[in-house]
Amino acid sequence: MSDADGGASLDENRDACDRGDNPAVRRLADWDADRLEALAEEHGTPLYVTDLDRVAENCTRLRDAFPDAEVRYAVKAHTGRAVLETVRDAGLPAECASAGEVHRALGAGFSGSEVQYTAVNPPAADLDYVVDAWREYPELTITVGAADTADRLRERGFDGRLCVRVNPGVGAGHHEKVQTGANAKFGVPYDRAVDLVESASEAFDLVGIHAHAGSGISGDDLANHRELVRRMGELARDVSAAGVDLEFVDVGGGFGVPYLETEPALDLAAVAEATREALGNLDATLAVEPGRYVVADAGVLLTRVNTVKETPETVVTGVDAGMTTLLRPAMYDAYHAIRNLTSESSDRDDADASDNADARGTVGSTVVGPICESSDVFCENRPLPRPERGDLLAVGNAGAYGYEMASTYNSRPRPAEVALEGGDAALVRRRETLTDLTEVESR
Repeated sequence: MSDADGGASLDENRDACDRGDNPAVRRLADWDADRLEALAEEHGTPLYVTDLDRVAENCTRLRDAFPDAEVRYAVKAHTGRAVLETVRDAGLPAECASAGEVHRALGAGFSGSEVQYTAVNPPAADLDYVVDAWREYPELTITVGAADTADRLRERGFDGRLCVRVNPGVGAGHHEKVQTGANAKFGVPYDRAVDLVESASEAFDLVGIHAHAGSGISGDDLANHRELVRRMGELARDVSAAGVDLEFVDVGGGFGVPYLETEPALDLAAVAEATREALGNLDATLAVEPGRYVVADAGVLLTRVNTVKETPETVVTGVDAGMTTLLRPAMYDAYHAIRNLTSESSDRDDADASDNADARGTVGSTVVGPICESSDVFCENRPLPRPERGDLLAVGNAGAYGYEMASTYNSRPRPAEVALEGGDAALVRRRETLTDLTEVESR
């Protein structure tokens, strides 16, 4: 992949960003360089920085766009305690994909009625934990994607609030690996859903049906999302005709964010209106479950340049973050904006940031990490200010699936995380140490 045509100047980024008290998108260019540099000096790198105020703003925008719907936060996008507490205080319930996420949500203060567990081929230990949690929090909802899972819940004595996940045969998303709506792994086949809902309503408190097209939906993918919603509306009416009253119809989340600097923000109001129209008339409440939209532009990753290598094809810029820190570029060939903060701040008293960046000169830069894999690349041949050892780079839109997908591959400790809120900064996740890597080992 080449990023030679994917960049934009800082001025262009700022012009592209909507302005106001709660802009529809926050670009990497809008983060304060001095503050990010100070945080890197204090806490080291690699470092995740999460703006909790921005998380709250995104929650507000979603609630305003869907005033008559229940907006649930897809916890898997970012499970940090500080983020979960911010989302809870903003009034969004938690949609959880694992027992661990249920554990985190309850620990962050969500009530049982604010937690929905969406099981995908759940291990026995997950079901054991969630059913035990249900006994303490009887308003908790469990979503199943197979009749077999419903049987396993019944065997454990569960007879509480149940939702059935449906495979509507329509998928969407930024990459084939996150398109779930037409993947047989996810949900009950559409033509068998009414039968399962009817039978499950005899053993459980059947409260809803659920589907999810995929992740990072925007542009042309929105047509597929609307088709999924339309099919779920038809299914809900069929379920009602069969004598089962639904409390809600959950059409998933996956709302995209603009990773490219020149990509426009999602017109959330238009998406919300189209969603309501596609669903049609129902007695049940519409539910959506965005994750990425809540946290993506609320986070950046800071990393230091440690190696600069000139080659005939590109300038290889080695940094101390890698695919173990931010997996999305390696996993999905994902684009993330990159900003050289040091090139902007050099001799700031003598010239403005853009002049200093120009003084460096722009080169095609391939930013790579320290992992022993050829896929450990953040960008290839992207126009960036000429790098120097010690430069601080910021990677944008790192708040969603950044720390969540971090690993200790190559025995590299995971990074620290700082949260910003109301003008203050606090370390909310310490940097792992080499000792931490072997803590769980017995010999």
